[in-house]
Amino acid sequence: MYRRFRNRRTVRAEFALGLNTDAVCTIMRADGTVLGRKFIDFPSEKDRMYRVLGRISRFQRKHGSAQVKSRWAYAKRFNTELGRKIAGAVTGYAEENHVDVIVFEYLEIKGKISGRKKQKLHLWRKRDIQKRCEHQAHRRGMRISRICAWNTSRLAYDGSGTVVRDPGNHSLCTFQNGKRYNCDLSASYNIGARYFIRELLKPIPVTERSLLEAKVPSVKRRISCVYADLRELFLEMELLRAA
Repeated sequence: MYRRFRNRRTVRAEFALGLNTDAVCTIMRADGTVLGRKFIDFPSEKDRMYRVLGRISRFQRKHGSAQVKSRWAYAKRFNTELGRKIAGAVTGYAEENHVDVIVFEYLEIKGKISGRKKQKLHLWRKRDIQKRCEHQAHRRGMRISRICAWNTSRLAYDGSGTVVRDPGNHSLCTFQNGKRYNCDLSASYNIGARYFIRELLKPIPVTERSLLEAKVPSVKRRISCVYADLRELFLEMELLRAA
């Protein structure tokens, strides 16, 4: 089973969609080798969007909410176009690197949204971007996969534990060992690791899987898996195969 998996194309693209950066991309192999990284961001378009929202807010305070429907329709069209650009950039980067699977987090926000970033979350077209990426990827011969989003940003990719977000810049974080890193980039590593851990363990027999899980206990609970666990699991699989 190991040989059959290893002979397949094992290059994947992992994408972390965020509020601070539109998307963080990582090209990864099954053994955890990172072949490429890219930050996709459209700051000028977002600045223009925020200016449009500011004008809507001022107009609404002055004239009431009944007369701002056309302005909100313009903001919605602008936001939709931004989603198209992000999806095109994501699939374009994946195609440039000849990947066969694009991996996203399964993002689901339920209930009432509150806080300072309430408007950003309402305008965050995460499902639309993933759906557009799915259509474009299928036309280009690539597949789409999703993994559970729990703890991908909260846990450091090197296995050092939970991270502490920078209060002044939420795109940066500090690991428990003092290392400073980009939070979305660390999350993209963890997204790729969870996908590969699932794909590596799925085809092997139950007895061998139990042996691997005994040697790497962290892979039993998928929502706590990180990039360091993938490297350790792949090493143990190589040792088991060589034995």
